[in-house]
Parts: sequence; C-alpha cells; structure tokens
Amino acid sequence: MVERATVLVVEDDRTLARGLVMNLEIEGFRVLHAADGEEGLRLAVDEAPDLVLLDLMLPGMDGFDVVAALRERARETPVLVVSARGEVSDKVRALQRGADGYITKPFSLAELVARVRAALRRPAWDAVRDRRVCFGDVEIAVDRREVLRAGRSVALTAREVDLLIYLVSHPDRVFSRDHLLDAVWSFDYDGTSRTVDNFIRRLRVKLEVDARHPRHLVTVHGAGYRFEP
Repeated sequence: MVERATVLVVEDDRTLARGLVMNLEIEGFRVLHAADGEEGLRLAVDEAPDLVLLDLMLPGMDGFDVVAALRERARETPVLVVSARGEVSDKVRALQRGADGYITKPFSLAELVARVRAALRRPAWDAVRDRRVCFGDVEIAVDRREVLRAGRSVALTAREVDLLIYLVSHPDRVFSRDHLLDAVWSFDYDGTSRTVDNFIRRLRVKLEVDARHPRHLVTVHGAGYRFEP
C-alpha cells in the first residue's frame, strides 16, 4: 500500500478549512487541520507533515511567525502560504521568512491541488554522481538533503535545498531565472522571476564566506546564475 502524503491546513476560517480538508482528502491526501498559529506550529513540529498550507491572518501567532519559527527549528517542510493578502510586500515578507510559495485567495481547487503536488515533488538528482558534494566549507549530503557549513547544520527551507542541489548538480552551467523557476518551482509559483534573486541572496548569506562577493553562487549579468565548485 502506498503511503499517502500528509498535508497540514492551518486556517481559522472553518468553512474554508472544511472545504480544503474534504477536497484534499478526495484527492488522496491525509489531512490535518489547525485553527490557529500556535496549534499549527505544534502539529507541524510533532506530526512532521509533508506540506503545510498556511493562512497569514491567524488568531494569536500569525502565519509569518509560524513559518519563521519552523525555519528556526531547522524544519524544511514545504510551506505554501494561502492568503487573501495579495500585496507584493506580503509575498516578499512571507518568502523572506521561509515560505516556499504563495497562493492568493480566491483560487481554484485545480490550481491548489496542482501547486500542492508540485511542491511535494522533488527534482531528480540523478545527475549528481557523488551523493556528497563539497565546496568551500560547505558539505551537502544529497540523499539526506542535509547541508553543513564548517561541520554545523545549516537551516534551509525545502525550496532553498531544491535550488541549491539543482545548481550544484550542474556545475559551471549558466541558468536563466525563468529556467530555474521552471526546473525548481514548477507550477508552484506566483510572482516574478525576482523570486529566484531572493532565494539566491538567502543562500549566499547562509553559505558564502562573503555574500556580497560570492565565490560559488555567481551572477552572470544579463544571463542568470552559475554554480562554480
């Protein structure tokens, strides 16, 4: 029997939450529900779901703080924000806190399910012959999706890990932002190609010796990004 993926819905609107739970279960997912931020964080940590659908405007602890708290605990569970707040500033803030995608309400069920399935997919890393990749003082255990710097674990989001492994699996190749969006984000994307810039910036801060003058995650002006071993 194939194990079903578990989705945690953190949503205080009970009517919407009930509809999400019912439809996701029909689509074959195991679904958990939390009606506030504190309970959502507890379930995300204790139950280790495969994905979190997270509202921003929650009683008590808001969605921004929930995703930030998850990342502080080094949990890389994919988090898709589902919110009526469609301002660019909210999307940028959510991504900076560690969200992997942003879906603006109202949305179609087909779109939601497509984004959930895309977020649950992991790119095929068969191109990485050595399952342990090293550069500078960084070590990546590809099979475990674990990243160490100077021997210490680095807290990365699931999407940051996806992007990093995609780049290191194709050393010295230049990829445009649009290519990276298609290869790493797939359907789970709502915004502009500047999303890639934000993620690259975060990876540089966490992994490069000098984030302002990166040695490995290099910008190719007018073209995109390249990983230099």
